[in-house]
Amino acid sequence: MASVSMAAVGIGVSDMARSVDFYTRVLGMTKTQEFKLDNMDEVIVGYDGSPSIALMHYTDGSAQHYTNNPVKLVFNVPDPSAVIAKIRKEGLEIMADAMKFEPLKLIVGLAKDPDGYTIELLAPMT
Repeated sequence: MASVSMAAVGIGVSDMARSVDFYTRVLGMTKTQEFKLDNMDEVIVGYDGSPSIALMHYTDGSAQHYTNNPVKLVFNVPDPSAVIAKIRKEGLEIMADAMKFEPLKLIVGLAKDPDGYTIELLAPMT
C-alpha cells in the first residue's frame, strides 16, 4: 500500500496578487505552481519539504465568501516576534504578540492574513 500524507490545503483568496505577495514575501514561502482552470485561478506556495497552500480565486462568477473564515494555518518559524513585526508592518491584524506558552514549551504569536485567515506562528522556547 502506498504511503499517505497531506500534500496541500486550499484557501479561497479575494486578491490573488496580494495573497501571493503575503505568503511569499512576508512569510517566506516559494511559489511553486500556477494554474488557470475553467472555474478558478490557483497558485501553490510552500516551504521545501512541507505541505503546500493552494491559493484559490474563483473566476466563474460564483458567489464566494473569502474573508474571515474560521481557518487557522500553523507555521513553525525561527522567530515568531520577527514575523509578527513583518505582518504588523503590512497593516494586518495582530491577534496576539509572540509570547511564551509554557504548557507546550513554545513561543506563539497569532495574526491574520489579507483575507482574515488566522496565522499561528510557533517556535520552541529556548
